[in-house]
Amino acid sequence: MKNKNLLALTLLAAAFNSCTDHFPENPETPVVFKEVASIDLGETAASEISAYDPATARLFTVNNESAAKVDVLDLSAFPAITKLQSIDISKLGGVANSVAVSQGKLAIALEASNKQANGNLIVMNTATLTTIKQIAVGALPDMVTFSPDGKYIVTANEGEPNADYTADPEGSVSIIDVTDNYNVKTLTFGAFAGSYNQLALGGFRVYGPGASFAQDIEPEYVAISSDSKKAFVTLQENNGIAELDLTTGTILKLHPLGSKDISKMANAMDASDKDNKIALAAWPVKSFYLPDAIAPFSSNGSDYLITANEGDAREYAAFDEQKRVSTLSLDATVFPDAVTLKKPENLGRLRVTSTRGDIDNDGDFDVLYGFGGRGFSIFNASTGQLVFDSASSLEEEVIKAGIYDDDRSDDKGVEPEGVTIGMIGNKPVGFIALERVDAVAIYDLSNPSAPKFLQILKTGDAPEGVLYVAPDKSPNGKGLLVTSNEGDGTVKFYQI
Repeated sequence: MKNKNLLALTLLAAAFNSCTDHFPENPETPVVFKEVASIDLGETAASEISAYDPATARLFTVNNESAAKVDVLDLSAFPAITKLQSIDISKLGGVANSVAVSQGKLAIALEASNKQANGNLIVMNTATLTTIKQIAVGALPDMVTFSPDGKYIVTANEGEPNADYTADPEGSVSIIDVTDNYNVKTLTFGAFAGSYNQLALGGFRVYGPGASFAQDIEPEYVAISSDSKKAFVTLQENNGIAELDLTTGTILKLHPLGSKDISKMANAMDASDKDNKIALAAWPVKSFYLPDAIAPFSSNGSDYLITANEGDAREYAAFDEQKRVSTLSLDATVFPDAVTLKKPENLGRLRVTSTRGDIDNDGDFDVLYGFGGRGFSIFNASTGQLVFDSASSLEEEVIKAGIYDDDRSDDKGVEPEGVTIGMIGNKPVGFIALERVDAVAIYDLSNPSAPKFLQILKTGDAPEGVLYVAPDKSPNGKGLLVTSNEGDGTVKFYQI
């Protein structure tokens, strides 16, 4: 009897060990994320960007709906969440656009009351909430981040024009050296003006009315290398990425991002919100990537960058580059079926730029350029070369999940806006916030040339900020995903 029991136990153990697909080696292996907590900040169009301080177990969230402030959330008893006294910064200037945390310091990017004037960076103690330093930076600081070693704070100063385009400040990047009494160096892009013709061949765009090269550049988001030596800055409306050397405080290169060929079935998209169906198809269109967020990660000893290719256009009272295909004159040789293409159920509703595409300057369009990549891209950080683009696969997963919004088909689709990386089971995992379907797409990036789709996770309305807190820094010792949802003012928390 004893031998029979021993044999049975041996067989059971062997069967258990063979079920590796059901019993992951690491409990943090991504199987499925689920919502574990949520808080409503009480206001619409709030909750934009969040940053977490592990020392105090506090989450800091930008909230500008009623006044310029940063909400402070206590996660020390997580999943219970306590809202503490907000940080009122309304007397310091305009509104806060971004926050970042490192080594007990909170950095707040604050635009001026006059958005075209220089903004400020406020550095505070995360525990006492007292101000450590206020530093002048460029116009409209839109994003702030710390280098991994905490030595540098970098702001992307977008420098947007005013509504009538009579004032257009130069876009810039400010590098603050924390170890040198917060000494600041603000860099502009005028030195690259002579390279524009070559950059334009690669899809780089400079096109604001009356704007110089330096004025037209609009830095959006910053990623910093793991060794804290380089920064990579998306220039969204310009369709490029700037590479900076933080140690010397110089701009090294501008990388044009080209365009996505929608005539290839691999890049198929739904171009109409009036066709009464969701159907991806190839169309005679090229689309500029125009990335918003960017994040760094490493895999197998190499460094990479991932971008969320949102696709923002310039849209002002005095200048709106967007036109629907139905309103354009199309070259008859290139588009012999123009009448059919311009129907609302085909390409007629699609928004394209009016600033490029008339190659022979005869008044009609020879190429149609749309906005956004409707997915994400991965680049080699050392060479700038494209390693992977999600083509139509991300939107295919959204369609499978039953949450695709056909009303956005004519206008950038799912609109990927935010992106962050979490290390889970020693693998880099990407979280891409999809603004127009209220969801986060999750991918295993351990093979950067062939990411593996893991999950579509529903969020609050219009997720803008997406943050991953590693288990060793999380308030409950488990990896924590946080989304800041601009549309409904919620902050949501997810764990495996």
